Amino acid sequence: MATTRLTAESRAQALAALEASVSPSAELDVLVVGGGATGAGIALDAVTRGLSTAIVEAQDWSQGTSSRSSKLVHGGLRYLQMLDFNLVHEALTERDLLLRDLAPHLVKPVPFLYPLEHRVWERAYVGAGIAMYDVLATLTPGRRPMPFHRHLSKRQMEVKFPDLAHDAAVGAVQYWDASVDDSRLVTTLVRTAASYGAQAASRTQVVSLTQGPTGAVNGAVLVDLETGREITVRARAVLNATGVWTEETEALAGSEGGLHVLASKGVHLVVPRERIRGHVGLILQTEKSVLFVIPWSRYWIIGTTDTPWDLDPTHPVATSADIDYVLDHANAVLAHPLTREDVLGTYAGLRPLLQPGTKAGTSSAKVSREHTVASPTPGLTVIAGGKLTTYRIMAKDAVDFAIGQRSAALPSITHQIPLTGAVGLRAVQRQARTWAKRYGWAPPMVDHLLHRYGANLTEIVELCEVDPTLARPLKNAPAYLRAEVHYGVTHEGALHLEDLLAHRTRLVYEVRDRGAAAADEVAEVVAPLLGWDEATVRTETDAWRSRIEAELAAEQAPDDGAAEKLRLRAQDVAAMQPLRA
Repeated sequence: MATTRLTAESRAQALAALEASVSPSAELDVLVVGGGATGAGIALDAVTRGLSTAIVEAQDWSQGTSSRSSKLVHGGLRYLQMLDFNLVHEALTERDLLLRDLAPHLVKPVPFLYPLEHRVWERAYVGAGIAMYDVLATLTPGRRPMPFHRHLSKRQMEVKFPDLAHDAAVGAVQYWDASVDDSRLVTTLVRTAASYGAQAASRTQVVSLTQGPTGAVNGAVLVDLETGREITVRARAVLNATGVWTEETEALAGSEGGLHVLASKGVHLVVPRERIRGHVGLILQTEKSVLFVIPWSRYWIIGTTDTPWDLDPTHPVATSADIDYVLDHANAVLAHPLTREDVLGTYAGLRPLLQPGTKAGTSSAKVSREHTVASPTPGLTVIAGGKLTTYRIMAKDAVDFAIGQRSAALPSITHQIPLTGAVGLRAVQRQARTWAKRYGWAPPMVDHLLHRYGANLTEIVELCEVDPTLARPLKNAPAYLRAEVHYGVTHEGALHLEDLLAHRTRLVYEVRDRGAAAADEVAEVVAPLLGWDEATVRTETDAWRSRIEAELAAEQAPDDGAAEKLRLRAQDVAAMQPLRA
């Protein structure tokens, strides 16, 4: 598979193809609305079935929920408590498929401790549950990529996690799941879909759906938010994968049918790795949700909350109360309590929780307890619910539903399609030693690059060969190379400084100033690539700093309403337009 670059030019070509689709000979088979994990998975599924496919996203790839997850690829231990073995088996199968075959560079095994407070009955109860978790994983086809669980004594537990408070547990069970950089997964999915011929355009908003004489949806009206240009698209099937925006998008068809989706806010804190002594993650039950302490890159991610959200879904933020809640629950089990000064960054995401039932007049297939596919109007397919781990199954179910009887002749093959960067990974891992010596990259930098790019590290090296200054780390963010910023524009479709600092890198919460100090150097690298003049550079850097100031102010607010008002002080770099229902 030859990789395809996502660039400003490829985006322009995609928009041209979308505009040409009004011709009957160029009509699309599938138009995917929504560029998160599910939408990107749908685009890959559809195009690899041989369907002409396009995907559009109103903001940057993964900008919504799919950049704000717990970064876990997991089976879901809590579903075992509900005796939902099929759901857990499905998620574990997807976890292991990603680890073993589809994205071994992006998805990495992570050991977790489940601390025990009671010596006998809890060890038996929890141990039996985690043993079942392992059994369900063992039933998946192919080589098992994870170790089996282990029971640990208190002494063994303290070796694994020295900063667990001595009175917090009498022992633990260690089991394995996996982690991923969610934004990188989405960008990689979009690139892979584009490599097979899918047209992909970010910052492109669907503002209305078009319908034929019978009322069936036959396309959409798009607005290029970079230029304001309006484009009409024709497609035999439109698939709505907009998460917490599901009902708003459904309403564009003018139907009373559809799915009910409730938004629930989950907040995470990012803490430096050295602040907590531990070699594994933790999972803890709280009165409202599950609390994870997750080793992730050079940090710990701690979360999450689970609170209803009924405000605008565009900019959820962590409030003062959210931060205190997570800190209080983490500190209940940590030997050395965390303070706000230990928090490098925060992020808040909205889970699209599927509500029971569908609206009147809707045909649907409840294909999982976690997600449902429905058609409120002929020509429009909607999918909602689910989680990051099962994006591929969700995509398969959505495309099967949309194309109906044709799915028998065009079955999904994404279980056999490695994502870009996976093919040739082992060879590039060996070659990386030579490049590290040439450019002076320390082992942690090499690990970082291989984890982010896999076999596509060769493309980073090509950039460094042309311009050796790109092999240097960013001065104010030395965990990243200048080449990675360049690559974000020339290969991964970044159009704005925000895209680079929030999604291609994760400086938005990995450094204490949220990337403010690195913004000028990042802009210096990308300005010639995107044709920015001095005024545009100033606009982009000012917009980023304004966003950070607004988010920091919101973190001091007592509630969601007050926090949202503070966050909205910062204007969007490519603001979305009102929908035309």
